[in-house]
Amino acid sequence: MKFNFPVVIIDEDFRTDNSSGLGIRVLAKAIEDEGCEVIGVTSYGDVASFSQQQSRASAFILSIDDEEIVEEKPEAINALRDFVKAIRYRNDDIPLFLHGETRTSRHIPNDVLRELHGFIHMYEDTPEFIARMILREAKSYLESRTPPFFKALTQYAADGSYSWHCPGHSGGVAFLKSPVGQMFHQFFGENMLRADVCNAVDELGQLLDHTGPIAASERNAARIYNCDHLYFVTNGTSTSNKIVWNSTVAPGDVVVVDRNCHKSVLHAIIMTGAIPVFLMPTRNHFGIIGPIPKSEFSWESIQQKIQDNPFIEDKNIKPRVLTITQSTYDGVLYNVEDIKEMLDGKIDTLHFDEAWLPHATFHDFYGDYHAIGADRTRCKESMVFSTQSTHKLLAGLSQASQILVENAENIQLDRDVFNEAYLMHTSTSPQYAIVASIDVAAAMMEAPEGQVLVEESIMEALDFRRAMRKVEKEWGDDWWFKVWGPDDLSEEGIEERDAWMLKANEDWHDFGDLAENFNMLDPIKATIITPGLNIKGNFTKENGIPAAIVTKYLAEHGVVVEKTGLYSFFIMFTIGITKGRWNTMVAALQQFKDEYDKNQPLWKVLPEFIKKNPRYEMLGLRDLCTQIHEVYKAGDVARLTTDMYLSNMVPAMRPTDAFAKMAHRAIDRVSIDDLEGRTTAVLLTPYPPGIPLLIPGEQFNTIIIDYLKFARNFNECFPGFETDVHGLVKKVVDGKSIYYVDCVRD
Repeated sequence: MKFNFPVVIIDEDFRTDNSSGLGIRVLAKAIEDEGCEVIGVTSYGDVASFSQQQSRASAFILSIDDEEIVEEKPEAINALRDFVKAIRYRNDDIPLFLHGETRTSRHIPNDVLRELHGFIHMYEDTPEFIARMILREAKSYLESRTPPFFKALTQYAADGSYSWHCPGHSGGVAFLKSPVGQMFHQFFGENMLRADVCNAVDELGQLLDHTGPIAASERNAARIYNCDHLYFVTNGTSTSNKIVWNSTVAPGDVVVVDRNCHKSVLHAIIMTGAIPVFLMPTRNHFGIIGPIPKSEFSWESIQQKIQDNPFIEDKNIKPRVLTITQSTYDGVLYNVEDIKEMLDGKIDTLHFDEAWLPHATFHDFYGDYHAIGADRTRCKESMVFSTQSTHKLLAGLSQASQILVENAENIQLDRDVFNEAYLMHTSTSPQYAIVASIDVAAAMMEAPEGQVLVEESIMEALDFRRAMRKVEKEWGDDWWFKVWGPDDLSEEGIEERDAWMLKANEDWHDFGDLAENFNMLDPIKATIITPGLNIKGNFTKENGIPAAIVTKYLAEHGVVVEKTGLYSFFIMFTIGITKGRWNTMVAALQQFKDEYDKNQPLWKVLPEFIKKNPRYEMLGLRDLCTQIHEVYKAGDVARLTTDMYLSNMVPAMRPTDAFAKMAHRAIDRVSIDDLEGRTTAVLLTPYPPGIPLLIPGEQFNTIIIDYLKFARNFNECFPGFETDVHGLVKKVVDGKSIYYVDCVRD
């Protein structure tokens, strides 16, 4: 398959009629005659911006004329040096050629010369020969950049083989037989559909048994990520988590789990029949999940939790796995080396759910605050797993995930045993476009490119935070949005790791007495705080602006955020975020402020929302904000939601036993008003924050019931802004909404 990567020529004479200009244009035509596009420009322009074009080019040809060498024009050599340095900062391999008429390599400084692939003298060979020489290097470069599976997939899609295997669309042909199929084909394109094949294609290898080009790509990714083994997963990190658990946990095993883990880990507890003991994180009144205190990780604390659990018979049992969320939704990280030192050998497997942290290994900023990487201390007795969502922060397609494994000094991964768990959760019809995206996402992070991409993300996030602070300063006493994070955002020091450490008893995070150097905030995760609530849980009298209204406004203006809380919403600075995007966010927030201050009518500022919810049509934007703010204030909902997550969750049954009651229909559908003391058979998960509140087998307490009553009343008062609670079933009886939870039958 042919890709379009032009040769870029930078020559100030490219458009002139002198001999130098004529000569370089003859070379350009010879390159084009060989079937490669040429882009010709006359200057470097902005070196930093132009150097970013390396991702679109197959080679650069740079000019150095006779008069540019003389001592009177050292700026020409300096410009050349700056450009070459900027290119090599991002890309070690792209071919760079220098051309001139009479000058040779002895006229070029060695720091520039050593980066070149060749020196072209225009009249010593034919243009056709020089063109072929350049394109040979360009082709070799492009082929070296293509990782194994993606290369095999593109070759298969291009070779014109007839398909007699599934999927039934047969390379997209079936779609061409229907008008709506034609639309589908035109939208997704020929290549995607030709590349959608089943696992019967031998030349692509097997995802299920890790052979062929897929295995080569997994090994290549393991090298790039500095781990011992790496497995591609095509159904998200939810599935990656379950694979890790099924490979190491059996019924009755004790497991140690972050209480605010992703629901997939709780699903794994139910599926494996494990008995969990939980480590309890901190929280603040913004609803932001803080770190688990370091003391919770002590072996003495974990042993005490085992002693207190009524379902663990052998109180000396060794836990099979520890699972920690690294990082949290809002970017709180743990010092992994400290955890490994505390628990190596005491727990068989240390599993870090790094769905939101696949970028960390590629930049020194993150140090020991990620699970697996180069020059890290290896555990002696405990295996280390990291599960990562390449689709969240890197360049994978949706559902692209991977499992990283680091062997212990004394224990090696049994790949055959592990693969049995892998097969249990992996489709026999994997989507190869997702596999290819994991392959490519890893190749994109090859040094030095990976470090540059992550560094750009960090710098864009810092610039966004500074821009928001600048706007706040200019508004003075008037209201504005804040970005949660350290108070000091001065230019000096903010790019150092220490500036992002969570230190004990700091007001900006309010997580209390934290251990030194144990937790850090990832700056590329930005939680934006809206006016109306302070971190102590106190509501303001004026300018109460619930985040749900802000994010609906942003969505109608083309800005879609990741997560919305009561008075906060969350955005991420992935490697795909640009200055244009975050400046658009700042501008949209400015527009919201203007519309709010003018109390513009909702039909004008939220037209799509009003079409679905005409009951708000006569309200102004500020009026609606005030109404919801007052209801939040009356319900003291910030403290309510904090206290319910920190309340005492009493286990009445093992999670797997409680959930089994669902299959046997041994459940009662219990209304909110009758939940006191009942045992849930389902996960109860409020959105926001999307973290399970109760797991099967735990009992309802008063504070959780109070929250559900608040949610019920709020939903009736403000349709369109409903609090979504998975596990809470809504039924309309005689025109009235009644809410139930499925509980174990008494």
